[in-house]
Amino acid sequence: MAEPVGSGSVDGGYHGGVGVVISVEEVARQALTIAQDVNVDQLDDLANGSAHVRIDALSAGYGQMEILHDFSLRVGRGQSLCLIGPNGAGKSTVLHSIFGFTNIFSGSIATVDDGKIVDVTSLSSNEKLQSAGIAYILQDKSVFPGMTVEENLWLGAYLMDRKAAKLAADGIFDKYPRLAARRKHMARVLSGGERRLLEICRALVMDPKVLLVDEPSIGLEPRFIDAVFDILGDLQHNEGKTIIMVEQNAKKGLECSDIGYVLVSGGLAMAGKAKDLLADPDVGRLFLGG
Repeated sequence: MAEPVGSGSVDGGYHGGVGVVISVEEVARQALTIAQDVNVDQLDDLANGSAHVRIDALSAGYGQMEILHDFSLRVGRGQSLCLIGPNGAGKSTVLHSIFGFTNIFSGSIATVDDGKIVDVTSLSSNEKLQSAGIAYILQDKSVFPGMTVEENLWLGAYLMDRKAAKLAADGIFDKYPRLAARRKHMARVLSGGERRLLEICRALVMDPKVLLVDEPSIGLEPRFIDAVFDILGDLQHNEGKTIIMVEQNAKKGLECSDIGYVLVSGGLAMAGKAKDLLADPDVGRLFLGG
C-alpha cells in the first residue's frame, strides 16, 4: 500500500493515496503553485497581535549556503506553531536559527516579554537559554545510553550549580513518576516513549519559556506518539510554554497546534490557523495524505 503524499519514503519520493509516486522536488513545485502572499500583519493576527517569538526578514543557512530567504514568523505566548513542508524546505533550519546553530546573513530574531523586546539574533545558545528562556529539544537518539536517567537530566542543568540542578531534577521526577521509577536505571533500558520523555524533560530542567521541538514523533511506535503530544499539550496549556515544532507527521502536528506554516524552498508559502490548513484540500493533497 502506498504511503500518502507528504510522508517520506525510502526512495526519497512522495506517495499519493492512489499509488502515484512523486518526488520531493515535484511536491515543492506543486506547493509553490498554491503559495500565498503572506504579510507580517497576517502573522501578527495569527499570534493574537502579541508575539512572544518574532522573526523578521531572516536569511540564514550553513557556511555560505543560504537556506532561509526573507523568512518571518510570529507566535504568541502559550501558543503552538507547527512548521510543515517538503524535505529540504528549511523547517529545521528555522529552529536551528532561533537557537543559534546557523549563520545569520540578515534579518532578526527576538522574544517579547511584557512589551520588552530582547534581540537574540547574535546570542549564543547558552545566552538564549539564560536570557530568553529558549530551549531546544533535539531529534531522537540524543539520550546518553551509558548514563542513568538522572544523569541525563542533570545534563539539561549545565548552566546551574549542582544543588540547583538536583532540585530541578527532583521537580521533574515529581511531575513525571514514570521517569522517577527509572531514576537510577541506565537510559539504554528505556522504551522509545520513555527516551523521548527524557529528552523533553532534559530541556525542561532550566524551566524555559520557549520550546523548539524537532520531530517529536520520529522513531516512535504509534502507541507512544499520542503520549508525547499529550505531554507537549500539557506544557503549552497548563504551563504556558510557547512551542515551535517541526513534525514529519504533518497531520498530527497540525492537529496539536494553534498555527501552521507551510515552508517551501526556504520561504513561507502559507500561514494560517492549524485547523484551517487541515481543512485545506491542497495542503491535504500535498502534505496530509488526503
